[in-house]
Amino acid sequence: MWQSYFNGLGLSAGLIIAIGAQNLFVLAQGLRREHPLAVALVCAACDALLVCAGVFGLARALAASPLVLEIARWGGALFLLVYAVGALRRAWQPQAMAVETSQPVSRQRVVLATLAVSLLNPHVYLDTVVLLGSLGANQTMPGAFAAGAVSTSLLWFCVLALGAARLSPWLARPTLWRWINLLVALVLLAIAVQLVVGGTPAG
Repeated sequence: MWQSYFNGLGLSAGLIIAIGAQNLFVLAQGLRREHPLAVALVCAACDALLVCAGVFGLARALAASPLVLEIARWGGALFLLVYAVGALRRAWQPQAMAVETSQPVSRQRVVLATLAVSLLNPHVYLDTVVLLGSLGANQTMPGAFAAGAVSTSLLWFCVLALGAARLSPWLARPTLWRWINLLVALVLLAIAVQLVVGGTPAG
């Protein structure tokens, strides 16, 4: 049991603790103090559902349907491109990114945006469902593997969101936001290019 649990823990960490669209979104919400705990919990819940779906059968179904994977790949590349353009616009006007002067955003709107970033990004399905699902399905105890993967996700997103919120007084500077958004745009564009050429980006 414990071997399967720690396998899930480690493999999940290798996939999610990397710069990706979801992580960058969580970090940005934490820096803005826009319901960071809600964002972290929604991301963790989405990961939990997808990991369990993958481990308990969806991975094999997706792997058997190249058309579904192609739709996810091209649709995801388009989504990432649009998100990258938005980041470039924010970098061009850094005064709009100051945390102290930003307009309050409702929890409902933040949750909906979190769901979009979590579920419309194809690497979530390619990595979490297909890769983790396939590996988990082959474990001696798939349930323990899924529990380990979910534990990593919950811990990581909570640390990322709440840690960023604590650092926001030092990071709420327009110049720094310009560079952060440029980095966001470059990363998202790189992921989109990898998807177009057929690669599987890390999440």
